[in-house]
Amino acid sequence: MAFEPPQRLVRGLGETHGDVASDWLAALPGPVERAVGRASLSPDRVVAPGGRSSLVLLVHRPDGSPAALKVAPPFARPDLEGAALAHWNGWGAVRLLDGAGEDALVLERLHPEVSLRSLPEAKALLEAAGTLRRLWVEPPAGHGFESVAERSARQAAAMEPYRADPVAGALTAAALAAREELTSDGAETLLLHGAFRQGKVLAGDRAPWLAVGPEPLVGERAYDLARLVRDRVEDLVGASAGASIARRRVNKLADSLDVDRERLRGWTLFRAVESGTRALTAGRRQDAELLLEFASWL
Repeated sequence: MAFEPPQRLVRGLGETHGDVASDWLAALPGPVERAVGRASLSPDRVVAPGGRSSLVLLVHRPDGSPAALKVAPPFARPDLEGAALAHWNGWGAVRLLDGAGEDALVLERLHPEVSLRSLPEAKALLEAAGTLRRLWVEPPAGHGFESVAERSARQAAAMEPYRADPVAGALTAAALAAREELTSDGAETLLLHGAFRQGKVLAGDRAPWLAVGPEPLVGERAYDLARLVRDRVEDLVGASAGASIARRRVNKLADSLDVDRERLRGWTLFRAVESGTRALTAGRRQDAELLLEFASWL
């Protein structure tokens, strides 16, 4: 099976995992061929531009039914994604049809070219909120998902050097202080998507919109909702009233999902600055400037 991994995947894995990612990419298509063989699949094509942490192929199962094969490196924890999808069992999320080894999942086929980003903004946010509400359930007993506190602690550690940065220093300090306060109490312990945004919700046949690509963890809903607040950030920054629109969006999303406004504001600040400093580290200065400007409005 000859193919080139999509550039978005190459850049995304390289940015977050460096040499380990390079080794995994260099070994392709080995993991794909093994997964195809284990599940007796017939490949159609690679989905491009695809995601930033896994390779997705459109395939057919032995009975001729369409499906999607997702192959991810072990460090992306496809096993945890599979556990979350199995627990949701198609409720608000793509359905897990089968496993194809430790590094591969066979999923129901959605329409990868149609996400919520294809809708007008107001409609997209409404549909996103409805999808996210379905995902917030009690986690399974004995789960292996990390907590919001654990994940955000790792993120905070990577942000620490930016306290002294002349551009991002003040925002970094504010974001770290917000995280410290938000994790000081028990809050909620629901199963969260972990990477939810409009582009992670695809059109389906079984249901109009279904979430894909979770990076599951357990914790409070405000953390999960925070990434959605800054969706289409380039449009927000380009708008003359972007700051007021962003603040209204925090309040509107919090109220529509019964989430505390201030906790959502705090997690939105933390997650925007975390993404901004990560973009600075990767040399994506334009992305970093957009994210940090957005964060300054909060």
